[in-house]
Amino acid sequence: MSPEDTNGDPSADTYEGGLRRVARVILLDPQERILLLHGHEPDDPADDWWFTPGGGVEGTETREEAALRELVEETGITDVELGPVLWRRMCSFPFAGRRWDQDEWYYLARTPETLQVAPVAAGLTELERRSVAGARWWTCGELARTHETVYPTRLAELLRTLLDEGPPARPVVLDTEIV
Repeated sequence: MSPEDTNGDPSADTYEGGLRRVARVILLDPQERILLLHGHEPDDPADDWWFTPGGGVEGTETREEAALRELVEETGITDVELGPVLWRRMCSFPFAGRRWDQDEWYYLARTPETLQVAPVAAGLTELERRSVAGARWWTCGELARTHETVYPTRLAELLRTLLDEGPPARPVVLDTEIV
């Protein structure tokens, strides 16, 4: 969830509202597990959820460039093959005392090996350091059975379709999600 960085300071929290262009990554390992980050409200760790790596597009970069940059910043993972856009979603949610309105594109990516992943503090913004608690690889079955909050909310179903049918011919537009 890193805010757009318009001042050249990777730790800056510069999101000021408006529609934020976001690139997210559906990263799969060789066992077809998905990597999710564990986040929470900065001042309330009990208000938590799981989400895909990704964040705001910066400056003139493409969404593909943003997806890869965010993946490195948030996880340290560089050995990936970025695939097509799977899904698009408009969402709006409260976080860190403000409302975030986002146009999110979800890219498929694969990595050749399963790595022990922890958020990379050096690549995180100040807000992310206060709100990202960890990361883990999930199987589709684990996602389907969990009672924890996961975004997007239909991720288990979407992942099962992706694994069964492969990437869609063109991006699927998901329902708008307002929290």
